Amino acid sequence: MKVGVIVFPGSNCDEDAVAAFRDQFGCETVKLWHKDNDLQACDLIFLPGGFSYGDYLRSGAIARFSPIMQNVIDFAAKGGLVWGVCNGFQILCESQLLPGALLHNDHQKFNCKNVFIKANTTESLITSNLTVNTALQIPIAHGEGRYYCDEANLLKLKSNNQILFTYCDANGNETDGSNPNGSLQNIAGICNEKRNVFGMMPHPERAVDTELYNTDGRGLFQSLLASFELV
Repeated sequence: MKVGVIVFPGSNCDEDAVAAFRDQFGCETVKLWHKDNDLQACDLIFLPGGFSYGDYLRSGAIARFSPIMQNVIDFAAKGGLVWGVCNGFQILCESQLLPGALLHNDHQKFNCKNVFIKANTTESLITSNLTVNTALQIPIAHGEGRYYCDEANLLKLKSNNQILFTYCDANGNETDGSNPNGSLQNIAGICNEKRNVFGMMPHPERAVDTELYNTDGRGLFQSLLASFELV
């Protein structure tokens, strides 16, 4: 698998993503500058976390208009795999590749800590090898991570099994206390209807290395690689 990690002005998790894909899982990995128009025949495009364009206006609102994003939109429309984490998730929503929006955390503070999430389905390339309802400890780092969508989109997400991850406690229970930002129904990650575009606020790429004392994120990458070999 060849992975392209897009770098916007203000991205700061691109190196984390490169280290995860290249060093931990042996993927050919390249960086793609936001002004480029060539996706370099990548099989997966990864939008990393950070503060693209300083998060002015809304997080991801300016990055959505970077030249490379039209190529990403076209790539996704043809079935190409796109994965956005944190700011990448925000950009995917701003680009309307995913429904909904990421709003300011309900407590109006920046979150930077480990939280628990659980997979709600195995019907996606990044959850296929995970155990449903089993808690995974994954870091978060965001000020605008509160997922919101209208009732019509929420109904679609549920009926199409597009809610990939929800915030939970260590035992896999969804509670108000386990929701770090006030996200609608504890939603932490979703996919599109075609199931080739994935977005999530927690950072699995920061939980794949034993030297960081957390490897709970490895399962997402292993699911992706195992599933991709069957595509």
